[in-house]
Amino acid sequence: MEQLAALCTLLRSEGISLTVDFVFNHTSDEHEWALRARAGEPAYQRYYYLFPDRTIPDQYDRTLREIFPTVRRGSFTWDEGMRRWVWTTFNSFQWDLNYSNPEVFRAMAGEMLFLANQGVEILRLDAVAFIWKRLGTDCENQPEAHLLIQAFNALARIAAPSLLFLSEAIVHPDEVIKYVSVDECQISYNPLLMALLWEALATRQVRLLSSSLRNRYQLPPGCAWLNYIRVHDDIGWTFDDEDARRVGIDPYGHRRFLNSFYTGFFPGSFARGLPFQFNPDTGDARVSGTLASLAGLEQALEAGDDGLIDLALKRILLLYSVVMSAGGMPLIYIGDEVATLNDYRYVDDPAKADDSRWVHRVASNWENPAWRDMSRPGGYIYSELLRLTSLRKALTALAGGDLEVVETGNAQVLGYVRRANGRQLVVLANFSERPQKIEPNTLRVAGAGYRSPTWPAV
Repeated sequence: MEQLAALCTLLRSEGISLTVDFVFNHTSDEHEWALRARAGEPAYQRYYYLFPDRTIPDQYDRTLREIFPTVRRGSFTWDEGMRRWVWTTFNSFQWDLNYSNPEVFRAMAGEMLFLANQGVEILRLDAVAFIWKRLGTDCENQPEAHLLIQAFNALARIAAPSLLFLSEAIVHPDEVIKYVSVDECQISYNPLLMALLWEALATRQVRLLSSSLRNRYQLPPGCAWLNYIRVHDDIGWTFDDEDARRVGIDPYGHRRFLNSFYTGFFPGSFARGLPFQFNPDTGDARVSGTLASLAGLEQALEAGDDGLIDLALKRILLLYSVVMSAGGMPLIYIGDEVATLNDYRYVDDPAKADDSRWVHRVASNWENPAWRDMSRPGGYIYSELLRLTSLRKALTALAGGDLEVVETGNAQVLGYVRRANGRQLVVLANFSERPQKIEPNTLRVAGAGYRSPTWPAV
């Protein structure tokens, strides 16, 4: 902890805010609280959901979603030491905390303030959707979950007012937005944008992405999206079914297509990904893989085709260009900044072999960093990211303000306008491999190439 506090001080001196994971839905079964519960202390047994038989767990399981169905079925684990069933939403070694017990909130609030006192400035609230349980529901996004986050936030405003919350709610888009406010989480992951960027890349069509940006992108004042292409977890297709139907897409069939495309089974696919947590009961699955491998670089390098390599690099930069310019804060997952490819050696490690996410959790080679060689894909992507970062800093139209979608008249070209500080920027993103045309009047109306009394051209 002394090292962490020293690191926070050093980072702050460089203008960097440290974010750490605040895992408040569950603890490890090796945590002190769990060990004391297992030892028979009633006070700590009330920290968790414990059941003497399967009667109540079976009632809950009828409506719960299985998060990791290939790991184990259901959401409860038998603990031989206590002779009890324990609620374990995610893994058998992660015991869900019982927030209907006020002592749990008090204890976790103490943990939150302890981290703030070390100099941590942002807490990533892990699994926010799951922290309240109600029989007969899926136990996700319950009203009490929002009240608990508001209570944590209220304490932070009093005792650590510079502390901000980052919501990790990878759920339905209608629910994601409910966690974002100055009274709950001021920052939120944007899983919908991530999913629809990959959707548009596979289909070469931007209709679902454009619709999402138009109808689901705005946030309350004082809040921001964390926009990303990849993170440490899988890619799930979290778009709304009705949104898909409104633009003529069958949601069930489209998700199956996307899984097939990004695991390389769809004819003509450029992607090299792996399925994650296929559920045989629902047909649902997600996708693992690095940015570069999913964007076609792995396949192109294997083919030794310079044209395919160039296309893969352009896809990577296209995705980065959108997350850099669409508003909010861009997140770059380590390794993706140097076009790291999938590492399939994880299957040789028994502790990792059953979890395909390890294919993109690749160890970095600090002795021979890829960014040093600009003639190779990793060095090229790294240098281009530096250029995009410089552009983002220089273009004052990107410093705040809302995003306005432009109807480009071309189903393969995404368009939007950013306005701030008396400046404006029109962004066009071509999601196909071929040059596309936009009517000049479309750009003129959007604001490119002419001056208006209110918004001078960039």
